[in-house]
Amino acid sequence: PASRETAPWTGRSTDDGRRTKEGAPVTPDFTGRQGYLRPAPEGVDAYWAWQRPGGSGRGVTVIDVEGAWQLGHEDLASKLAGVVVGTPHTDLAWRNHGTAVIGVIGGDRDGHGITGIVPDAVTAAASVQGIGTAAAIHAAAERLSPGDIILVELHAPGPRFDFEERDSQAGYIPLEWWPDDFAAVQDATARGVLVVAAAGNGAESLDDALYERRPAEFPEWWRNPFNPSNPSSGAILVGAGAPPPGTHGRDHGPDRSRLAFSNHGARVDAQGWGREVTTTGGFWDRPGDLQGGAEEIAWYTDTFSGTSSASPVVVGALAALQGMLKAAGQAPMSPERARVLLRATGSPQQDAPGRPASQRIGSRPDIKAAVARLLPEAVGSGQAERYWDELLPYPRELPPRLRLYVSGAWRSLDDPSPEIRRAVHSAFAGGRPDVRVWFADEEIVGLVVTG
Repeated sequence: PASRETAPWTGRSTDDGRRTKEGAPVTPDFTGRQGYLRPAPEGVDAYWAWQRPGGSGRGVTVIDVEGAWQLGHEDLASKLAGVVVGTPHTDLAWRNHGTAVIGVIGGDRDGHGITGIVPDAVTAAASVQGIGTAAAIHAAAERLSPGDIILVELHAPGPRFDFEERDSQAGYIPLEWWPDDFAAVQDATARGVLVVAAAGNGAESLDDALYERRPAEFPEWWRNPFNPSNPSSGAILVGAGAPPPGTHGRDHGPDRSRLAFSNHGARVDAQGWGREVTTTGGFWDRPGDLQGGAEEIAWYTDTFSGTSSASPVVVGALAALQGMLKAAGQAPMSPERARVLLRATGSPQQDAPGRPASQRIGSRPDIKAAVARLLPEAVGSGQAERYWDELLPYPRELPPRLRLYVSGAWRSLDDPSPEIRRAVHSAFAGGRPDVRVWFADEEIVGLVVTG
């Protein structure tokens, strides 16, 4: 078993200033390429979260458990606390991977490069090298408070191909199947720390009877954690879904459909973008494909992928929600409440040819929909008294809006569907409209028309 030795927190001081690229041009703003930041169903609606107290992740810490990171990256300077345990690998592919993950969560909001889903969250790193996965998870949990998040960015070769390492990653499964990792995750979730883990890129059904068979070296108490009727680790497992067709000019199948490599099954809780994720770092073991050059601290990629890119998208959404709860003076979500919320809200998984939604990877998180459930007092409601339909908005860059006058103010719904428009028009045409509206500030978040 891996040793449980821990190392002291080796965070960099926050006053060491941003490292600059010698003689290199300033990095452009790539935020427009990050579709996962946009409103649902395309993204998790980070833009909406940033306008809410705590929604940019303030007061939340995330520790990424994996192999290596480029800690000096120009776009990770303001909130990256460094390596808390383990010795990072020197391998460039590992470093690009970790840098990409941290960027999705906590990239700086500074007008150049990318912006993380929760730019005000504190991020830190825990390396498995030298101590093993279970010890790294355990050490990360000891440094966090209830409501903080551990991200496990690892999977491992499972029993499908006799635990054999394969370049294709076929048969790779989540770490929680192994008893030492299961125990470490269970310890973390028992402390109130959310653990989010990649479901793995093995193209496996985690519901397969293969995973019920206990290897001889596993302890007697072990039960298959992928079977929902057995004790759970408490982790949130994340599958990889397709981004909207046309993202970066490519098509990976219907939006939110399971990507062919993603593991799936009843145990998988939620999905994130599994392709076309724009973030910090290079491409695999090479310089960035969006921005390369001699300086590794200024690399960016447009093509981060896998359950590796999906998992930090879910972490970002959860950190935004925890930050909002904190700002509202509420207790953070427990691991169980977070899992229930992800299953109850979000943009649902879609069918793809040969990959039906019954091959479960879950929904893509929708921060706004989750807030309506978590903080109902943040959402007002009332009867609409009149309406205003901007069929052709001016200036043209504005989205078409349906505006309803509710509780003494106009509230807006951007890009209403033709069905919603028709229902509201008909209700008011009848002379006694019964249009009930739920709103957050000036924005309509729910609408019921009774006929």
